[in-house]
Amino acid sequence: MFGRKKKTPSQIDTLVGANTVITGDIEFSGGLRVDGRVCGNILATGDEPHAMLVLSEQGVIEGKIKVPHLIINGMVKGPVHADQDIELQPNARIIGDIHYKTVKIHEGAAVEGKMIRQESLQTEKLVTLMAPPAAEQNKSTENPE
Repeated sequence: MFGRKKKTPSQIDTLVGANTVITGDIEFSGGLRVDGRVCGNILATGDEPHAMLVLSEQGVIEGKIKVPHLIINGMVKGPVHADQDIELQPNARIIGDIHYKTVKIHEGAAVEGKMIRQESLQTEKLVTLMAPPAAEQNKSTENPE
């Protein structure tokens, strides 16, 4: 009762209408819904962990998308980066790679590209493979004792 409530993605506070075409990049915080066409990149600004983009069935985005929360039911031509979660609804069409942490895909959604799961930064490890020096390779093949 007195505990903190878990924050959820923002409510939609900006709308790109169905008869609107925007040429250029969009940076936003909060919630953005696209019913029209955007020819440019869409980026959530700063460290807004609850920013959300919703692309409706008639919406089209031609450019890179980088947001924490994403719901797609329209067409995207370009790479998609969802830092938290992505939902691909039945009419979603994506031509480009999708980078995600969690994903929900409805029957009918289509992706032409790679789906790449992003691990949290705390669990990522860098591994470098080194070939043995040439002298050691020759020694082991010349004299197999």
